[in-house]
Amino acid sequence: MFGAIFPWIREVKPKIEIKQHSMDTIEVLETESVEIQRIFDLQKQNQYVVGNSTVSERKAKLRKFHEVILKYKGEIRDALQRDYGKHPSEVDLSEIYPVTSEIKHALGSLKKWMGSNSRSTPLALLGASSMIKYEPKGVVLIISPWNFPFNLTFGPLVSAIAAGNCVMIKPSEMTPNASALMKKIVAEVFNENEVAVLEGGVQTAQDVLKLPFNHIFFTGSPAIGKIVMAAAAKHLTSVTLELGGKSPTIVDETADIKTAAKRISWAKFLNNGQVCIAPDYVLVHEKVKDALVKEFTAQVNSFYTENPSEAKSYGRIVNSRHHQRLREMIDDAFEKDANIEVGGKVNDEDNFISPTIMTNVKPDARLMQEEIFGPILPVVTFKDLDEVIDIVNSKEKPLALYIYSKSKANANKIISNTRAGATVINQNAIHFFNLNLGFGGSNNSGIGRGHGDEGFKSFSNPRGIMKQHMPNALDLLTPPYDDFKQRLIDLTIKWF
Repeated sequence: MFGAIFPWIREVKPKIEIKQHSMDTIEVLETESVEIQRIFDLQKQNQYVVGNSTVSERKAKLRKFHEVILKYKGEIRDALQRDYGKHPSEVDLSEIYPVTSEIKHALGSLKKWMGSNSRSTPLALLGASSMIKYEPKGVVLIISPWNFPFNLTFGPLVSAIAAGNCVMIKPSEMTPNASALMKKIVAEVFNENEVAVLEGGVQTAQDVLKLPFNHIFFTGSPAIGKIVMAAAAKHLTSVTLELGGKSPTIVDETADIKTAAKRISWAKFLNNGQVCIAPDYVLVHEKVKDALVKEFTAQVNSFYTENPSEAKSYGRIVNSRHHQRLREMIDDAFEKDANIEVGGKVNDEDNFISPTIMTNVKPDARLMQEEIFGPILPVVTFKDLDEVIDIVNSKEKPLALYIYSKSKANANKIISNTRAGATVINQNAIHFFNLNLGFGGSNNSGIGRGHGDEGFKSFSNPRGIMKQHMPNALDLLTPPYDDFKQRLIDLTIKWF
């Protein structure tokens, strides 16, 4: 089922010590199907014990989780440095902080989330009271990606714990150091009958997806999201799909160009562009295109020097397969007369691609057709906003859409005539850190929401509860029916 999407799994070599860029050389060790079933059965038996835990008990788990994450902060940094050269400061900002802030948010809100959620009762049902009880879904599965392994595994895990679920986690095999450390951290905090990490590759993923989970939370590409959703459909399992797509960044003629260039460059080249909400392409008004490209050059040099391969703040592509895909995208655009304004330097041995800005990129170039997921930024000019709207709407709904403009009318026009999972004005990607907004896409870019109370709700079933306190008018409308009862029914339909 996954073979066509993970072909590199079949090319792995004998196992060696896990080191940086090791996915090109190590053997992927699968979790046996009997072991997966054993853990699933344990969690299924334990789900009501966990589900009936109190606010204070769940808070205690979250506090211990927070404590252990901070305890292993140095090892988390080291694991991601070995997996693909990620700088420690970037690990702190994009891997550790999002999880610790999610925990703190849950600790401050959990009593409210789990508390009484009363609802009004229609007058026709006078004598009853109504409420919503957010109950745990049960045994849930989190499938997480390689680009932010700790962030995108532990973030959803916080929501699942807050909601009172048992959790099985399948992290990516492409960041083996991170996956091994996550398993170690989880085992120190939780018993396996509540939370367990399953390491492995294609076979493990296939075996896990055969099980009748109560919910699946998946983060990854739309292509694999479809596979996950198809597997979930066999058991009518609900899903949250955090996907990706081509997130546009629009820079109009009123924008602060220097600020736009700095913020776009940061969001694009963070984690080597291996970010689902990274600006995928820039649509810039033709009047300010040259100024923007000039500022991009200055910002890239400021961030990573004129020799990014030596810059400690600049990481690497996760493995040779993705590196080769990105290199081919550059070649394809260049062969179609695109210009390399910044970067374009490649080192196959080190999975290195320098921060690259390209202009004159044709609509049929792969850079404009596929999600890039790397440090390459195509810049396309426009003359008016209708042209921008047509380009954005010609593609699938993006996970994020960014607008740089001083014109409220321009921003409103773009927002009103496009669709996206989220929009940020005069900044990139920061909405991910706002836990009050929720996070997710639309259709091809995702289904459902995570973060904060939206994450809690994703892992909960909103169970409606009504209680009858006194005789109700409906008691008068039971069979046998007669003219008097029909008149009461007519009055109810008309007035209530």
